[in-house]
Amino acid sequence: MRPALDPSVLVLAAAALLLAVVAYLKDPGLPRLVPALILAGLVQVLVPQEVVTRYFGRQAGLRAIVPASLAGVTTPGGPMVSVPFMVALVNSGMALPPLVAYMTSWSLFGMQRIIAWEAPPMGWHFVAVRVLPSLAFPVLAGWLVATFYQE
Repeated sequence: MRPALDPSVLVLAAAALLLAVVAYLKDPGLPRLVPALILAGLVQVLVPQEVVTRYFGRQAGLRAIVPASLAGVTTPGGPMVSVPFMVALVNSGMALPPLVAYMTSWSLFGMQRIIAWEAPPMGWHFVAVRVLPSLAFPVLAGWLVATFYQE
């Protein structure tokens, strides 16, 4: 059995730390990518591929679109978080229709954007007027992909 901190782990950690410092010096916003990639990698390892395939794979069909749409609403953060997470889901067996529904939902209804950027300057009435007519779009997008695109 190998020790947890063998030389390869130490070299990789040092390289990651060095590159994070360089990225921060180049653009202070870039290091957000590091925890996002770690999160996406951990999700891919911790959530069994069979679970993703059963609930969001090709065999799940249209019943996967609504839960994927709901998951898109609850995914926090910007593209630095959601895109690596989506890559992890695809690598775990998520089919294209629920993935499109997830991405559409995240794009339209991301709670962090609504709370931080829309509601304060525009008000909750504007948020409701924008969100309510758009609720069907993620489901519609996923259904259109399922109907017209064959993987």
